[in-house]
Amino acid sequence: MESSELVKEKAHPFAKKRWILTVGLIVLTVLGLFYGLIAGSLSFSLQDIILGIQDENSTVHRIVWDLRIPRVLVGFIVGTCLAASGALLQGVMRNPLADPGIIGVSSGAGFVAIVIMILFPQYMAFLPLGAFLGAFITAMVIYALSWQKGAPPSRIVLVGVSINALIGAATSALMLLHSDKVQSVLPWLAGGIGGVSWAHLNMIIYYAIFAIIFAFFGIKHIQILMLGDEMAKLLGHHVEKSRFFLIVISTLLAGIAVSVSGLIGFVGLVVPHMLRLLVGSDYRYLLPLSCLGGGVLLVFADAIARSWFDPIELPVGILLSFLGGPFFLYLIQRGGKQSAFR
Repeated sequence: MESSELVKEKAHPFAKKRWILTVGLIVLTVLGLFYGLIAGSLSFSLQDIILGIQDENSTVHRIVWDLRIPRVLVGFIVGTCLAASGALLQGVMRNPLADPGIIGVSSGAGFVAIVIMILFPQYMAFLPLGAFLGAFITAMVIYALSWQKGAPPSRIVLVGVSINALIGAATSALMLLHSDKVQSVLPWLAGGIGGVSWAHLNMIIYYAIFAIIFAFFGIKHIQILMLGDEMAKLLGHHVEKSRFFLIVISTLLAGIAVSVSGLIGFVGLVVPHMLRLLVGSDYRYLLPLSCLGGGVLLVFADAIARSWFDPIELPVGILLSFLGGPFFLYLIQRGGKQSAFR
């Protein structure tokens, strides 16, 4: 009996870490949501918030109910979508550097959104739809250009990086040609959720739930794909269909996030990578933990960005980019002697 238990423990070296991390992230989620409500240029105690929400005419009610609650909830959803999108792409491509920002999906969403903001401001109501379509079209172009007896992961990444560079050049050219309108676009390019409201929450929440549910349905596909294309085919799995399905879901998640927050990097890249080093590559655990981790990270980062730099409000995208580069280099160094995908 002891021998079988020892074998079972060795077969699941991350089992204890997974449960500890799950509980820890749930606790951090609750703490993050509360911290997001009390932090800001005006700080409130928990008692102030409870009393203020009950009094619709109070300043606390207007600040907390109309501004901070939707901001915290939107931030959590955006972080969840970005981290889930990154986790899916990293698994599909078996590459820890795969990310909607790196392979051009987020850039495609951002480019269409900027076109709407600069050239067609009268159609701002269609910005979320435009962002998703931009991400989707970009993903399909990358997939089509990558096709060569299938779409091998390494080729998708290389084509994606090239497309990302082209879209970046097109975005810069568009802004240069319409320099008089750039000022209104810059905060969005920096990435942030400062202007969100209940309308933004209502706009994305159902799409986000739909996309996350389908992402969880894709876990069994991604588990097989991570065995390698040849092994997956030997098991009778349709590799191209599964990869296409997962890329579409990842694209939808990225488009949802970009449509309300602008271009926020780091979350989809580092959160899944960091969690993979801690809990392994079993997506039954990695995907839900990435969703929680991404949401927690963005909520805390946004609260810090708007409360620690008073009187200015630093866009959360700038803060995450500033912290993300060195931290990601640390993660690469830490994981250098071990496989990124276990």
